[in-house]
Amino acid sequence: MAKELMLGNEALARGLWEAGVDLVSSYPGTPSTEITEYLSKYPEVYAEWAANEKVALEVAVGASVGGIRAVCCMKHVGVNVAADPLYTAAYTGVNAGLVIVAADDPGMHSSQNEQDSRMHARASHVPMLEPSDSEECRYFAGVALQISEEYDTPVMLRTCTRVAHARSLVNVTEREERETKPYVSDVRKYVMMPGMAIKRHVKVEERENRLAADGCGMDINRMEMRDASIGVICAGAAYQYVREALPEASVLKLGLVNPLPRGLIEEFAGKVDKLYVVEELEPFMEEQIASWGIQLAGGKNMTGRQGELSVRKVRDIFGVSQEEEVSAGQLPARPPVMCPGCPHRGPYYVLHKLHMIACGDIGCYTLGALEPLSAIDTSLCMGASIGMAQGILRAHPEMKGRVVAVIGDSTFVHSGITSLVSAVYNESDVTVMILDNTTTGMTGHQNNPANGRDIYGGPAPRLSLEALCVAVGVKNVRTVDSFDLANLESAIKEETANSGVSVIVVRHPCALLDKREKACVESDPTRCRNCRACMKIGCPAIEMRERGVYINPDLCVGCGLCTQMCKFGAIGKAVTEDA
Repeated sequence: MAKELMLGNEALARGLWEAGVDLVSSYPGTPSTEITEYLSKYPEVYAEWAANEKVALEVAVGASVGGIRAVCCMKHVGVNVAADPLYTAAYTGVNAGLVIVAADDPGMHSSQNEQDSRMHARASHVPMLEPSDSEECRYFAGVALQISEEYDTPVMLRTCTRVAHARSLVNVTEREERETKPYVSDVRKYVMMPGMAIKRHVKVEERENRLAADGCGMDINRMEMRDASIGVICAGAAYQYVREALPEASVLKLGLVNPLPRGLIEEFAGKVDKLYVVEELEPFMEEQIASWGIQLAGGKNMTGRQGELSVRKVRDIFGVSQEEEVSAGQLPARPPVMCPGCPHRGPYYVLHKLHMIACGDIGCYTLGALEPLSAIDTSLCMGASIGMAQGILRAHPEMKGRVVAVIGDSTFVHSGITSLVSAVYNESDVTVMILDNTTTGMTGHQNNPANGRDIYGGPAPRLSLEALCVAVGVKNVRTVDSFDLANLESAIKEETANSGVSVIVVRHPCALLDKREKACVESDPTRCRNCRACMKIGCPAIEMRERGVYINPDLCVGCGLCTQMCKFGAIGKAVTEDA
């Protein structure tokens, strides 16, 4: 058996391929995105980016019912969007194996909340596995599909940022080809009318009890007995922290985290003097174990519910001595910024200049809330900008003309369309700015229905955002280039003054999509008056120096936005990057 060094996400894709998965339908979301991208490289697997997680899971459920093994991947907040089909798919069960990968983000490295997907598994009565390294990602993928088919259920597989984006050795094997199972029409199993659903709910409970009992003998759950004075129950990334921080402690490492294997936990508890539960985020395991009457020496009272754990934190919690950290001094804060040449910078500069209240959305453009642009007032969840703008205007009709909704092209397709339909239907006076950079930028430049490319980069039907807006009843729709500041300002003033719903499609491709050599601009210090007008756009390529503004040629992409800011002609001479 060959060994390869792989990312957790890469290994997960490998394991799904080895186990005979034929279809993956997903919506990109960090830290899950690479799973689908790696799977798309296997010719045996049909891969697609769906409009959102709900649609993606429905496609995967359909494929499973149709008889092929399927997977759907998403980040933790995507599970909220997919919850509707997920909770009922637990009742219908499967035909071929079905896996839902939920990638959590403790510490919120790239997310708007820190929710724990294990809660969805419990609430939906769907079994959940949790790998702790890349090899387990590969192996657990196959186990999840086996459990799915044996117990007639979708199976959730939970990863987190550290497991998804860390590398470790993986045992690679060949693909196990599987015949497509025949599709069998079964109304009582797949049509969840109340009369059928009542009977299927009974089967869900029976399945869960059987899994809890069978889990005690599964190899993905194991006791590692060492010093019996301390016993720790853990799973996933927390297992790695515990093993390194407490190498002598006995550990019950769980791979099946829902339902918990009660018999195995009770057996382990009887073998150790003091029992602890170490887990990130919610007290998911702790509360269940305590409810069984098992005495715990510690859990969330030691680790807390927020953020990531680490080896150092676990050592501190258990009072293990460790070397002092050597610090080179306090480093300056380095908040994230939009890239040089980002097409979102111009619209935000204009919104800030006009003192608009902007309801934002999820994407690169959320960075517009930071100084010096300071243009975004709210950011809640995918697609919320349009609905929130409507709500603010209902609360304060006198603010008409001052409130806009800002949403990206991919996010608009994901969950903004229905909000726009609702705004038109309810005759709201709201202006929507769709920032179309022709890609799903925040998660790594995946294609979407609005840019005319499929997951492989090939041509696909391109959704016209303008035509769609007109079709749902928007009477005022216009398109403006993201770098045309004068036209942008006029469009915002005019559309916010109109009655009813209006849409401004602000379009320019992401600066990172164009790989050609670009000409930058140059500043003339003899003309610079140090007025700092160019600094208001927050471009990383612009620096203030003693003699005036300096344009860093290593960062500048020649977008020309700064030339529109300077009234003294100090910026604008085009040069090549090699000049």
